Amino acid sequence: MSNGDSSSSSLSFHFFAGLSTGMLSASLLQPADLLKTRVQQSPSSTLLSTLKEITSGPTPLLHLWRGTLPSVIRTGFGSALYFSTLNALRQHVARSNLLTHALIVSATLPNAKYSSSSLPQLSNLANLTTGAIARASAGFVMMPLTIIKVRYESNLYAYKSLWGAGSAILQKEGVRGFFFGFGATAIRDAPYAGLYVLFYEQLKSRLSALQTPGIVPDTSKPQDRMKTRVSAPINFVSGVLAAGFATAITNPFDAIKTRLQLMPKKYGNLVRAGRQMVQEEGFRSLFDGLGLRIGRKAASSALAWTLYEELVRRAEIRWQDTKVQVL
Repeated sequence: MSNGDSSSSSLSFHFFAGLSTGMLSASLLQPADLLKTRVQQSPSSTLLSTLKEITSGPTPLLHLWRGTLPSVIRTGFGSALYFSTLNALRQHVARSNLLTHALIVSATLPNAKYSSSSLPQLSNLANLTTGAIARASAGFVMMPLTIIKVRYESNLYAYKSLWGAGSAILQKEGVRGFFFGFGATAIRDAPYAGLYVLFYEQLKSRLSALQTPGIVPDTSKPQDRMKTRVSAPINFVSGVLAAGFATAITNPFDAIKTRLQLMPKKYGNLVRAGRQMVQEEGFRSLFDGLGLRIGRKAASSALAWTLYEELVRRAEIRWQDTKVQVL
């Protein structure tokens, strides 16, 4: 699969690999997501004041994990759609040489013969484009759950259940209510995912280049690639750094998106919301929750991508062994 051959892998495998890694990261990191939503919902909210408010309640631990179910469903299935779509796009690009050229690939992937990656090796433009398209597509499908999740986490709404939240939104705002903030979400997620894949692949290549094996293995064989004890830390560190860079660049759209989803009548649309936030609260409001978002994104993305690549690598080895036994 790393060379663009998808015969050994299936759409269902990448779907369930993305589902499992997304659900795990969402459940572990839900407190950070809840705190980010609370900090972004009001200019007077700070991380310290929000934590004090939650910890002074009767069940602080349960409160920190409020909204876990919609988060797990949204992130799990969102990751499943994202990874399966991304894999299909990358395989197609690798086979058809779209958005790429052999000289560009070799120039942008130093020491590509010995890499921690289990994925097809593409050009910078291909990495950026496929990541953006896959994320925007998955984001649109999962938008209704995103709205329910954000409002359920916020203390601006008193929803008692997910069904109650969905019913209230539908009754008061119609179907359109489930897609408030999609413009900001798409403008945030598509560039974020594209930049993330670009930075992630570049960082993996450069960190892998620091490894100097005595004999360059035959990477057409999955079992001959970089071992897990070396590749996993490289992938994790690359994921953390890539998420940090991409998050910092796209955070203004995340802050605007949160306001639109929580207070659509007040802010109206993407441009109006951004202008109003800057006028009333200054440019700093566009970076509310940046620290929390970087921390959560770095941990969730690194965890999800490291586990995903390891699942792909192990699956390829198993499929390769099966082929050998059949032959």
